Amino acid sequence: MWGSIVSEWASLLLRWLHVVAAIGWIGSSFYFIHLDLSLKPNADLPDGVQGEAWQVHGGGFYRIMKYLVAPSQMPEELTWFKWEAYTTWLSGFALMVVVYYLEADLFLVDKSILDLTPAQAGLFSFSSLALAWLLYEVACRTGLAQRELGFAIGGYLFLVALTFAFTHVLSGRGAFNQIAAIIGTIMVANVFAVIIPNQKKIVAALIAGQAPDPKLGKTSKERSVHNNYLTLPVVVLMISNHYPLLYATRFNWIIVAIILALGPVIRHFFNERHAGRKSPWWVWGVAAAGTIAILFLSAAGPRDVKTGALSAQPTFANVEEIVTSRCSMCHAAEPVWAGVVTAPKGILLDGPESIHRNLRLIGRVAAWSNAMPPGNITEMTGEERAVLAAYIGEQAR
Repeated sequence: MWGSIVSEWASLLLRWLHVVAAIGWIGSSFYFIHLDLSLKPNADLPDGVQGEAWQVHGGGFYRIMKYLVAPSQMPEELTWFKWEAYTTWLSGFALMVVVYYLEADLFLVDKSILDLTPAQAGLFSFSSLALAWLLYEVACRTGLAQRELGFAIGGYLFLVALTFAFTHVLSGRGAFNQIAAIIGTIMVANVFAVIIPNQKKIVAALIAGQAPDPKLGKTSKERSVHNNYLTLPVVVLMISNHYPLLYATRFNWIIVAIILALGPVIRHFFNERHAGRKSPWWVWGVAAAGTIAILFLSAAGPRDVKTGALSAQPTFANVEEIVTSRCSMCHAAEPVWAGVVTAPKGILLDGPESIHRNLRLIGRVAAWSNAMPPGNITEMTGEERAVLAAYIGEQAR
């Protein structure tokens, strides 16, 4: 019992820390991108200043200037923006260990997709995380990133291919989390391995009375732009575990492909606005089309579920039998599944009344998606899901 309680509290505290840190990191990142794009040149600016921006906030006015590379003299105080990014990754990885590695049989493995042990799934997850980042880093350091359009297309296809592979190895939820973790790792590694070290080299050169290398700032800016365009997709993927119609349906990898495309497109709109250029309003047409496409794809249901193949219209007795045998060992007033102390999310499915009351929820997680049982640990069959879908669909009509 205590192991389950400790795990639940660890998950809560780490998720809280992860979200707070991510808000700080993404907020400062978006602010500086906006600031950088809105800078305007002025004749009376000091030497080496690229531009300035006037801003108003909190009852006061701010005059902000950006030096291209660095000022001629080191300022007495500097504010560094790094721990928001580091804390986001460290708390996120710790959360991944608590939720996905220590409970791999529930959230990382789906034996109907591939029969992995928890150790195998965890090793696959960690190895692919490291390998994907290394491949990205090699691509950047060999100069491929300087061909912006080609690099963007290649990176997009790489992430889509990874997603397709993950959905054929891990559970849908595990696959979505894995691709999000890879993108998040790339973003934080950009800060840790490139942006901050380059900034420290610039500071060291100023202290030594030397002119900083302009390439350092250019490289850091390149990685910052990558992070800017990856932010929106990773946020959607990170919260997707709350929405089974995204991750636990037949075309889940195509849904990720659309999300990976829509995020940068939406960021492009705001970047153009911040730079004072003509707003690309076409972006919202693309975003709407992509959202509608995701809606239809999510309605396709899970794999290997064909309601039309049923010989007769199911009855509530059929539904009750399936839910009792596949779900009620956890969703009961006194769960009998090892390690489950209380019914998940307080949802009871241990009697006709409670099953009928939760039919729509059962449909979302077990009929129109295969999110439940988690990892299909009780081995609900495609035919049983078809029975649930047919009955619940008829009740809705």
